[in-house]
Amino acid sequence: MAVAPNPSLIVVGRVFVGLGVGMASMTAPLYISEASPAKIRGALVSTNGFLITGGQFVSYLINLAFTDVKGTWRWMLGIAGVPALLQFILMFTLPESPRWLYRKGREEEAKAIMRRIYSAEDVEHEIRALKDSVESEILEEGSSEKINMIKLCKTKTVRRGLIAGVGLQVFQQFVGINTVMYYSPTIFQLAGFASNRTAILLSLVTAGLNAFGSIISIYLIDRAGRKKLLIISLLGVIVSLGLLTGVFYEVTTHAPAVSFLETQRFNNVTCPDYNSSLKAQTWDCMTCLKASSPSCGFCSSPSGKEHPGACWVSNDSVKDLCHNENRLWYTRGCPSNFGWFALLGLGLYIIFFSPGMGTVPWIVNSEIYPLRFRGICGGIAATANWISNLIVAQSFLSLTEAIGTSWTFLMFGVISVIALLFVVVCVPETKGMPMEEIEKMLEGRSLHFKFWKKRSQPVEKGNQTA
Repeated sequence: MAVAPNPSLIVVGRVFVGLGVGMASMTAPLYISEASPAKIRGALVSTNGFLITGGQFVSYLINLAFTDVKGTWRWMLGIAGVPALLQFILMFTLPESPRWLYRKGREEEAKAIMRRIYSAEDVEHEIRALKDSVESEILEEGSSEKINMIKLCKTKTVRRGLIAGVGLQVFQQFVGINTVMYYSPTIFQLAGFASNRTAILLSLVTAGLNAFGSIISIYLIDRAGRKKLLIISLLGVIVSLGLLTGVFYEVTTHAPAVSFLETQRFNNVTCPDYNSSLKAQTWDCMTCLKASSPSCGFCSSPSGKEHPGACWVSNDSVKDLCHNENRLWYTRGCPSNFGWFALLGLGLYIIFFSPGMGTVPWIVNSEIYPLRFRGICGGIAATANWISNLIVAQSFLSLTEAIGTSWTFLMFGVISVIALLFVVVCVPETKGMPMEEIEKMLEGRSLHFKFWKKRSQPVEKGNQTA
């Protein structure tokens, strides 16, 4: 992509990057989970999430550093290939998953790796549990290699796992996280921060908070548990989205008016829709930005951003004209005294989302499925995540134009409430449980609403505790 001579080759490169990221997003947490002791499994998978969010933060810094360099985007894309090359080389030093090796009949290799992972007092117990799990699978299926999709859906443990795992992945996207991460500069402009550079700098704050939230997850995931962390996370997300809804409602309803005198000072740049409107005297900044033939922008008043300004045609020369008069030029959002509340709302959203909904869905999906179905079920869940990601990312800007930014965030808030109910009803707690015991728990579990209470003993197949 860095040396692409035309957009078509960039698209081809994006396809390969998408394939790589898609495979890694499913494989990495699954591998970490299968190669980790149960008591720190959550923390290690959370570390994977932290390194992703930390990498996003570093990428923001790199992009900011290259904004004024010749060949800006080529450098941005080219630098990204360096850590990928390093990771490719280091990948050859990793051992295979012991659980996968055992499934393939390579028992001695699996035992050797497990002795490197587990303490001396735990390793024999883990080997026996893994052996019993594989043998019971072979006995049930007749062959350890057969995977029947109909059987996949009919098997109670797999079906319950898929409902919880796929549901979490879908809700992770539909509560709006990637609208925040992909479009945070745009959101800040919608909230009234006109400068592109200012918006990018503020988006660094959200990226940094996302990485910080992942650190919180590493600390809490094996202490508080998966379900409790999800519920606290979603409660905070709901409050944050409520705040963002209110902020953008205020920005929209208190937009500065369009001044006739300011707008007509330069006849050749006046917004055509404003000239032809029968209700031009009622126009405000938001009305101006919705003009579409051609698109128009708002040049703020020299007296202050809350005072009436000018509605002019949106192009680079007019933008420079506005800036030359020491004014601010707006094309996405309007001047507002409430803009800093948008920063607060987005910050709270990230702080609550990242430790729970940001990392827990990947952790749950890496440990909730029976061994023989773990790969295919993890792939189904990851696919659901990326399809949901695509839907939300592609629809966000269209939604803000169609129903407004405040209603868009309100919609995400309603989805978050539904997600909270889903977690309470459908997601089991897997904290500290060996992966073989999780399958037994799913086989016999009923709805467990008192998630804040500890189970007195592990759940055995066909049995459950309150």
